[in-house]
Amino acid sequence: MRFTAEAVLTGIQSSKGEYEGRAFDSTTFHLAVDLGEKSTGETIGTVTRPFKLGTSAEFAKWKNMKGKWPAGGIAVDAVFDVAAGADNSSKLTLVDIRPKAAA
Repeated sequence: MRFTAEAVLTGIQSSKGEYEGRAFDSTTFHLAVDLGEKSTGETIGTVTRPFKLGTSAEFAKWKNMKGKWPAGGIAVDAVFDVAAGADNSSKLTLVDIRPKAAA
């Protein structure tokens, strides 16, 4: 099941190279998410969670923001896919992300 959500993008990281003979190439988007409830206590606020999407070519689409990144991040529309995971859990995968259109 796919859905679109508004989110705050706090940072983007590109990783490309080789480690022990294995190539890797990815981009990680760090999105602010609610802490959620914990069985051991109460929570307030948000944390960032990393979501991988595509290769380092995805990073190139955002490279023009380097040096102009606002301290609080930027508003985005993020498209997620939810699938059944192990142990009755669900897996959330980022499938697209775009800066929010200016009003």
